Amino acid sequence: MPTQLPRHQRVIIDLAIRVLRAAMTRSTTSKVDTVEVRLALRCLLHHCPERWPLEMFWDAASGENAIGRAQGCTAGFNAIVRQLRLARAWDDRADDR
Repeated sequence: MPTQLPRHQRVIIDLAIRVLRAAMTRSTTSKVDTVEVRLALRCLLHHCPERWPLEMFWDAASGENAIGRAQGCTAGFNAIVRQLRLARAWDDRADDR
């Protein structure tokens, strides 16, 4: 469980995931390389052991091709969530959100 992190960090991680999930959904119709997405990725930087999923999401967010953008954002998002779970920094089943 992510209980070893202070509550404010868990809240920030949860909000960042929500921003990225919404961007991933929008990526099928438009670019999502926004300030909000950049800030969300920056907030998660210290909690992800590897940087490549964050970079993958950001690179895909500005893609011209809708299918490639959606696939890249989805793959990046899934990798970010996996890293957060492995680092025990986030649990989508947490009750205190």
